[in-house]
Amino acid sequence: MLAQQTPLPPALSATPTGFQRSATEEAAELSWTGQEWLAAGEPLGDRPDATEVTRLRPLRGLTVRWPSSAVPTDVITGLAAAGVPLHAAASPGWVEPGLARLLADWTPEEKDGGGPRSVADLRREEQSVRLRRHGLRSLHGADGAVVPKVSVVMSSMRPHLLGSALTQIARQRRVETEVLLALHGVPAGHEAVRRALRECDLPVTVIEVDAAIPFGEALNTAASRASGEYVAKWDDDDWYGPEHLADLLLARSYTGADIVGTAAEFFYLEPLNATIRRTDYTGEIWSDHVAGGTILLGRAGFTELGGFPALPGGVDAGFLKAAHAAGARIYRTHGLGYVLRRSVSAEHTWRLSLAHFLRVATNQWRGFRPSLILETP
Repeated sequence: MLAQQTPLPPALSATPTGFQRSATEEAAELSWTGQEWLAAGEPLGDRPDATEVTRLRPLRGLTVRWPSSAVPTDVITGLAAAGVPLHAAASPGWVEPGLARLLADWTPEEKDGGGPRSVADLRREEQSVRLRRHGLRSLHGADGAVVPKVSVVMSSMRPHLLGSALTQIARQRRVETEVLLALHGVPAGHEAVRRALRECDLPVTVIEVDAAIPFGEALNTAASRASGEYVAKWDDDDWYGPEHLADLLLARSYTGADIVGTAAEFFYLEPLNATIRRTDYTGEIWSDHVAGGTILLGRAGFTELGGFPALPGGVDAGFLKAAHAAGARIYRTHGLGYVLRRSVSAEHTWRLSLAHFLRVATNQWRGFRPSLILETP
């Protein structure tokens, strides 16, 4: 039986689960009556629960009307933890400065002309992600907690991509990382490999694996050297935000899931120099599928599941299918901090044509246009 974390207690049951990407109702107010907080005209009690947050999900957001003197802010923290978009152009001096800055960073009245290229909903969701990080860490007391250690497992046969991949792992915040790198048919003495390792400040364990070994077996060979509490799969050709791993661990903490990952939403189509977003895979939901390059789970659970299937392709799907059949609970969080690179299909184990991604795109932009959550330099 896979070991699971305990979800948040009932008092903290309002989580990002069920967040709606698009609002169907206008923004409302969050105001203090002198005795309690009202959201859209209805009281929230001492701290919002899941039922109250569900009522607020269709709103574009809540504009906070602060009183001049200090009042209890547990409701604000609870709404932030649940990812409810909040705004206040200015906050009184008694409000925690970090929260005050977040509330001023976005306004629900922002419009960008609408139409298929609209990013208004994306800006709203980015605000939600920043708020949930702030709120969840405040409720968990995570800022002073022990930093978790994550063993990042990566197999690569493309040495020219290793420098970028290792740089992105090294910039991960709020976690301790080690890298288990399987060089799949590539010698450790390759100049690009040596340069990437020389420029990386992280501990990297390099394992040379023969090119004839199946991809899944190469990953398992690397994973067998893991010493972290968690194992995370990483793809060498994709882009990850600096809080990618921290967001996955947050999702694990508020759901108690065995396996967490993100939705595969943003794709950079390299031959076309275009970025697309697909929204048919909902985030913040229980599922049997997550983006393969974002799988994270406890090391004990990974061992119990027997690792990745020893296949040349379809490794991620095979692993998730086996995990689901074994009773593992799989949760898919937001996909704003992850961008998949697509070049010609022959260069990927997941072989779909560029035309397929254009067909399923909700948004399409010229050039590399990730979410702001990716924090692209």
